[in-house]
Amino acid sequence: MSAPLVIDVFADPVCPWCWVGKRRLEAALAARPDVEATVRWRAYQLDPSIPPEGLDRADYLETKFGDVSRVRAMQDQLAAIGRDEGIAFVFSDIERSPNTVDAHRAIRWAAEEGPIGQSALIERLFEAYFTDGEDISERDVIARAADDAGLDWETLRDRLDSDEDVEAVRDEVERARAIGVEGVPCFIFENKLVVMGAHPPEVLVEAIDRALGDEDDATEDS
Repeated sequence: MSAPLVIDVFADPVCPWCWVGKRRLEAALAARPDVEATVRWRAYQLDPSIPPEGLDRADYLETKFGDVSRVRAMQDQLAAIGRDEGIAFVFSDIERSPNTVDAHRAIRWAAEEGPIGQSALIERLFEAYFTDGEDISERDVIARAADDAGLDWETLRDRLDSDEDVEAVRDEVERARAIGVEGVPCFIFENKLVVMGAHPPEVLVEAIDRALGDEDDATEDS
């Protein structure tokens, strides 16, 4: 038997396009049911400068974008795209812009229980943040998400109270930037073919086919 196709996905659970990208990758893999794939979720932070306690969401967006009407227009567009993907974005309920180091630590540890557990956890974190308006920098929120994902949440909660893998997460984020990851989601197929952005499933299907074939390496940008 051939080895599974390895897909590394750099993402941040506070990135709405990453949730869209996850759904589209799932659709692409469903279109290739004969392909065995291992999806590994990698750490990326849209804004590592956010303090551990997070920031008020409204103030953060106003500082970052200035024009609040522009932010609302982007959110309306994303909400419409989300509905097409079965995602309920409820931006009005989000009160905090969190630092995601702890969330990434949990995602990293979820991989110890297999890629399915890791995928389930990041899905639940997306939902907790974008649909339920929860602060996913809070360790109890992360632990509840892990419980919902069927993981050993009690052990994970204890580990969050330590400094375990804090530097490992930060190093992974820095490595991503060093290799040219400038935005997320970023999909790397078999460590040779890169697709940046939440492209439609057919683009990801093409990347899967190319990664499994003998075509030259390439990078697709959104």
